[in-house]
Amino acid sequence: MTTDELKARTKQFALRVVTLVEVLPDSVRGRVIADQITRSATSVGANYRATCRARSRAEFIAKIGVVEEEADETDFWLELIIESKIRRAKQILPLLNEANELVAIMAASRKSAIANRRLAIR
Repeated sequence: MTTDELKARTKQFALRVVTLVEVLPDSVRGRVIADQITRSATSVGANYRATCRARSRAEFIAKIGVVEEEADETDFWLELIIESKIRRAKQILPLLNEANELVAIMAASRKSAIANRRLAIR
């Protein structure tokens, strides 16, 4: 997957979560989750774009770690939506799967960058 494709994918993910937030209930529970998941999901794409502009391998590793954390946090909020029965699991599972895939992609990228940094030092 190219950088541009991953930029588009993380942006689409954010847009899908924002669409989900629009149908969450207007209750304390719904508003808390809506605020948190909106922040984390949009942060995935925004921070990935910043990662692409990293000026060093160390900066890349730090920034991709933030993207991984934000994707994992979004995963948490999606799980909470399912477990609290705010929305049916069937509606949330595609987003949950995408969040998990993004976590895996970012983790693999971070691990690869760390390994390549070690090889460059030798």
